[in-house]
Amino acid sequence: MSNTPPPGDRIAKVLSRAGVASRREAERLIEAGKVSVNGKVITSPALNVTEKDRISVDGKPVKEPDAERIWLYHKPAGLVTTERDEKGRDTVFAALPEDMPRVMSVGRLDLNSEGLLLLTNDGGVKRKLELPSTGWLRRYRVRVKGSVTEPQLEQLRKGITVEGVRYQPMDVTFDRQQGANAWLTIALREGKNREIRRAMEAIGAVVNRLIRVSYGPFQLGNLKSGEVEEVKRRVVRDQLGLDPKPKPQRTRTKGAKPTMGKKRKG
Repeated sequence: MSNTPPPGDRIAKVLSRAGVASRREAERLIEAGKVSVNGKVITSPALNVTEKDRISVDGKPVKEPDAERIWLYHKPAGLVTTERDEKGRDTVFAALPEDMPRVMSVGRLDLNSEGLLLLTNDGGVKRKLELPSTGWLRRYRVRVKGSVTEPQLEQLRKGITVEGVRYQPMDVTFDRQQGANAWLTIALREGKNREIRRAMEAIGAVVNRLIRVSYGPFQLGNLKSGEVEEVKRRVVRDQLGLDPKPKPQRTRTKGAKPTMGKKRKG
């Protein structure tokens, strides 16, 4: 028996790349008998397909997948980073411009955090950017209530354990005292859930504003709150080591207001 894997990619991955559904949703479509390959209905996602195969969903041909793309999004505070929210809160994806293709977020920013959120149309790119082994630095501007001392910040620089969770050493710089608040710049490579807020609380400081300004080589720059800007194909290719492909159009669009304006359908 040959150990050589079959050519092509798994059918669920191809459907996700083509914008049909997420991989998990694509697997459900397959199990429901809604997907056919070369005119034959399939019921198992354990199938590799190539560009030569003809794929249909509900009888409609699936288009050629787009090249891997990345967008920079300036997330406003007050949006949750999820497709649907059980509490009925406004979501990032509902606030995106209507002409955006189906995208996924690279990691998350919590409800009250703002700043740079990366979006992509490709599940493989999403996983690659989120891998801890990638080790890309995430940099934040952090405002805390009151003031903080160097001994407090030194705890973060050495690494801190909060309720059994170990947070790796952070790069922390005190920027300035502004009235009743202090501004810091914090950089880390992990990005665990609410890591900065929990670590700051552990040293006796309360975060009242948190803005992500960079994620690896990708910068928030002058992107305004709610705006989306696509990263140039050349930059995506160079940063992720991808094969050259046709460059998509670069767009810069003002996003919808968090609670006003049109929302994307679906």
